[in-house]
Amino acid sequence: MSSLIPYLIACPLCMLAGFIDSIAGGGGLISLPAYYLALGGSGGVLARLSAGTNKVSASFGSIAAVARYARGGDIAWVPALTATAGALPGAFLGAQALKAIPEALALKIMLVVLPVVCVALLIRRGEFQRKITPGVWRYPAYAAIGLAVGFYDGMIGPGTGTFLILLFSGVTGMEPIMASGSAKVVNLASGVSSLFSFMIGGYVDWLLGLAAAAFSIAGNLLGAGLAMRGGEKVIRAVLAIVLALILATLGVRAAGA
Repeated sequence: MSSLIPYLIACPLCMLAGFIDSIAGGGGLISLPAYYLALGGSGGVLARLSAGTNKVSASFGSIAAVARYARGGDIAWVPALTATAGALPGAFLGAQALKAIPEALALKIMLVVLPVVCVALLIRRGEFQRKITPGVWRYPAYAAIGLAVGFYDGMIGPGTGTFLILLFSGVTGMEPIMASGSAKVVNLASGVSSLFSFMIGGYVDWLLGLAAAAFSIAGNLLGAGLAMRGGEKVIRAVLAIVLALILATLGVRAAGA
C-alpha cells in the first residue's frame, strides 16, 4: 500500500492542477507541492526530482489544453509562436540553473517564491491591461516575454501560465480566453524544454509522472472546455478562489518547515 501513496497523492492533485492551469494558469502551485509530498522520501534531490517529474505531467496536460483551445480558434498563433522562440532557450537555462544550485538553497527558494507568486497573482490589477503600441518592437517584446517567463518556468515553475496570460493581455490587448489559449502554447514549449534538461540530469520519476499525466490531461480538457464556455467570469473566479486556497496551504507548510 505504501508504494501506492505517491500515486494517490500526485494523481488527483495533478488533475486539479491541470483543470486550474488550463483556465487561468498557476496549476503548478498545486502540482509542485504535491510532488514534494509524494516524493518526500527521495533523499537529497527532492526539489529537482519534483520539478522534473512535474514537467512530465504538466507537459502532457498542456498538449491536451492546446489541442482543445486550437479546435475552438482561441489561440493567437503569431504572438504565441514568437514568445515560444524565447521560451525554449529560457526554460532550458532556468532548469540548468536549478540543477546548479545546492539542494538546500533550491528548497528555500521554492518555499519563499511560491507564496510570493500566490500573493502577486491575487493582487494583480489593471496595470497589466495596458497595450503596447503596435510596431517593430512588438515581436521582440513577445520573444522577451517568452525568454523571461520561460526561465522562471524552468527554475521555479508555478504561476507561469498566469504570468503569460497577464503579459499577453498587456502587450496585445487579448481577451482573457484568447490569452489563456496562447499562453498554453508557450507553457507547453517551456515545459518540454525544461523537461529535456531534467531528463539529462536524471531528475524524473517517469512512472509517477506518466501516471499523473493521464489525470493532468483529463483536468486540462475539462478546464479548457469550461473556460471556453464560461469566458472571462469563469477564469477570474476560479483563479481568485484557488489561489487563496493555495496560499493558505503553503502558509501551513511553511510554518511547519
